[in-house]
Amino acid sequence: MTSPLGLRDLEGPQFAPPRSYPRHRADLPPGTVWDSPPPQRPRGRGPRLLVAGLVVAVVSAGTGGAAGWYASLWANAPGLQTRNVAANTAVPDALVNAAEQALAGVVSIEVVSDDEAATGSGFVMDDQGHIMTNSHVVLAGGDITVVGQDGRERTARLVGRVSRTDIAVIKVSGDLTTLRPLTLGRSADLKVGEPVLAVGSPLGLSGSVTAGIVSAVDRQVRLGNSARQSAVQTDASINPGNSGGPLVNARGQVVGVNTAIATLEGNGSIGIGFAIPIERASQTAQEIIATA
Repeated sequence: MTSPLGLRDLEGPQFAPPRSYPRHRADLPPGTVWDSPPPQRPRGRGPRLLVAGLVVAVVSAGTGGAAGWYASLWANAPGLQTRNVAANTAVPDALVNAAEQALAGVVSIEVVSDDEAATGSGFVMDDQGHIMTNSHVVLAGGDITVVGQDGRERTARLVGRVSRTDIAVIKVSGDLTTLRPLTLGRSADLKVGEPVLAVGSPLGLSGSVTAGIVSAVDRQVRLGNSARQSAVQTDASINPGNSGGPLVNARGQVVGVNTAIATLEGNGSIGIGFAIPIERASQTAQEIIATA
């Protein structure tokens, strides 16, 4: 079944039903919010229950609300904790340099169909114009436009997507000189407490960078209709529109693809974000390109 936003309704007791977020619109006055109906209660019970009402929502944004699935954290997962960096902590030069490197290869993505629109983020993979993003960003189909840090709008086409891993590849053509491919790191080398940056276009604010740390590695989550999978947990602020953008380390290397946030019902973001490990994301993207 498809929701008004073109999203599949999720089935099974391990999922909370879809809900929509209030959406800030760039064409409305500051502070204007589109209200959304209150979330429904999960139907039924099962062996995998939501932990204290905690759900995981993907973070692309769509007209009328975030284009959101929900997913449960497994009840037997370790307790969820975040570590906050003090507000007055000086930002190391390494992070400033990492942000500069990452921004050169990050794009905003807008997908527009006849009756809806969704926004997200992505990053340049190679000098052929391939851009990696989340599958749920391009789920509804439609015309795809990307905007790089040079401010130029470019038309893109969908190369392919894999819902199971929530990874998609789109491609732009033409002049690519200002779109710099990002260097991939290794999520397997991440340490808890290591600084990371989330880069993307939250709420349509392109070129936004937020800083945090790796809160956990190998966090077991269920995203969309996927099986249980590991994710990198971070307290770097991730919001609707960040989906598909890179999580980078202090060397400016991509170590994950931002995809979801945890939220207590009615409380919005609580500083717990999740990124798909770059090894898995890159493997999926290369398979998409090879079989296109």
